[in-house]
Amino acid sequence: MAKNSFLLHILLFFVLMLSLFDGILSQYELEELTWLDDKDDEISMFHSQHSSMRRCDFTSGKWVFDQSYPLYDSTCPYLSTAVTCTKNGRPDSDYEKWRWKPHGCEVPRFNALEFLGRMRKKRIMLVGDSIMRNQWESLVCLVQSVIPMARKTVTYVGPTMAFHAMDFETTIEFCWAPFLVELKKGPENKRILHLDMIEENAKYWRGADVLVFDSAHWWTHSDKYSSWDLIMEGNSFYRNMNPMVAYEKGLMTWAKWVDLNLDPRKTRVFFRSMSPRHNRENGWKCFNQREPLEFFSHPHVPEPLLVLKEVLRGMSFPVSFQDITTMTALRRDGHPSVYSKFVSQTGKQHLGDYKSDCSHWCLPGVPDTWNEMLNVML
Repeated sequence: MAKNSFLLHILLFFVLMLSLFDGILSQYELEELTWLDDKDDEISMFHSQHSSMRRCDFTSGKWVFDQSYPLYDSTCPYLSTAVTCTKNGRPDSDYEKWRWKPHGCEVPRFNALEFLGRMRKKRIMLVGDSIMRNQWESLVCLVQSVIPMARKTVTYVGPTMAFHAMDFETTIEFCWAPFLVELKKGPENKRILHLDMIEENAKYWRGADVLVFDSAHWWTHSDKYSSWDLIMEGNSFYRNMNPMVAYEKGLMTWAKWVDLNLDPRKTRVFFRSMSPRHNRENGWKCFNQREPLEFFSHPHVPEPLLVLKEVLRGMSFPVSFQDITTMTALRRDGHPSVYSKFVSQTGKQHLGDYKSDCSHWCLPGVPDTWNEMLNVML
């Protein structure tokens, strides 16, 4: 009897201990799940919008004319001369008034104070080529009008420029890195593209709260206008490498750096798809265009876009992909064309003597829509 009582007490003790241990495990599991779910919406690809926005396909829609646009004008002091098409003599201004309307939802109008309030004490950095510089100027102009003149400034460090909204302790930065990986001068001033080196550029990206990348145009320049003389990977040099093979290798180096160096709980990362060019017919494809195309009879998916998507799919870091390629391809009216510099009345009689830029974008204009979309994704 005493033995049975002892065994019963032992059994009750183990049951009690197991229940306590189970409670501890449950608490650990709860904490683990809480950590995994911490701001999960903010770090998951394609899931940073509000619930109604999550169901919206931003890539499918149409351009609608809206007299309430643009959101600023060409007197914004942060615009470079090459994109102030109206000031440069472009006779029409309707290109400023088109708004992107996705099927089934609306892209909210950009609100500078609301944006700055959410980005208080944060570093936003846009990284890439001159098209990304185009987007940086757009974003700065979208916010700067609500900030007193004495409370905003621009600083320059190395390949970066930073707009500071002092009262919000917010910086909006641009970092020049058209390949993301490093392009260096070698012997005989040869331009060497290092597919597996990135730190000289990436050191400027550390500490940013929001990073927006793009890289495509410089990889696709024709042989005559190639951006490099030699490609180097490891200890091997290449004079001829398929540009899309090189692009994939460069993106893989970038992806590895992001996976190893950034924490998705601290940094949001976006990759904007390539901005389409309308450079056929020696750059005159966009000249004198006054309105967007309505649709494409044969939609074309650029090869760099396919390469980019494949690299992003293989990453462990949750990069948000911003696809602006198809919607932007409809806007051949939005380029500077001959108005990337001032054209006098006399010059307008000889427009054929001017170079036509069908790669960059007039501002105000198309990049403002990219930033309205980015604002929603944030």
